[in-house]
Amino acid sequence: MSAEKVSESKEQTGGVAAVDRALLLLTVFHLGEAELSLADLARRTGLYKSTILRLTESLQRYGFLCRLESGAYALGPELFRLGTQYQRSFHLEELVRPRLAMLAKTLGETSSFYIREGEWRTCLMRVEPDSAIRLVLHEGDRLPIARGAAGKVLLAFGESMAPEFAAIHEQGWAASFGERDPEAASVATPVFGAQGILLGALAVSGVRSRYDDKRVQQLKSVLLETSTELSHLLGYKP
Repeated sequence: MSAEKVSESKEQTGGVAAVDRALLLLTVFHLGEAELSLADLARRTGLYKSTILRLTESLQRYGFLCRLESGAYALGPELFRLGTQYQRSFHLEELVRPRLAMLAKTLGETSSFYIREGEWRTCLMRVEPDSAIRLVLHEGDRLPIARGAAGKVLLAFGESMAPEFAAIHEQGWAASFGERDPEAASVATPVFGAQGILLGALAVSGVRSRYDDKRVQQLKSVLLETSTELSHLLGYKP
């Protein structure tokens, strides 16, 4: 459901309308906003102020919202508790590794998940395809961050982006051909967590001779779909 201008009279297709409206109030807080006024909430949700006042009473009662002395509203501590509980309810590997296995099987390419460690990128997880031709790399191996598609993604979407990676940031993915190994090529996309924090890079790699333009576009599309799904599961909200 869109958080912008949802009409109060709009028919619901399922669920409970009052619950939908209450949850909508929580979703209109943007990243970095400490508080919103009653007028802000009304403008962003399209709900009447009288409706918002009734809903906020319940949200305050259960700790999802707080009303400040100024009369504005802030997100409440119950959201932090639930968020912490959610983060503890799964491990990164439980979400990433099955998708690496799926990529390796369906694409026939080595699939990996990289994280940044200073000026290095570390292969945190890796799944090999059934094909006989493979690239020799193991989980835990460290590589220079400036070489390879995964390294470019980590540099383009990290906290401080160098100007030379602006194009990669704009298009949302990276490719490399023979940068680390002259016989290898790779394609990578970013994976985000809560609050838009970059968690790592999802990559597929293989023999360079197979990576023509058509193949790269195919790999890119599958990777973008997979990394978007992963990011959503890990708490990322664009």
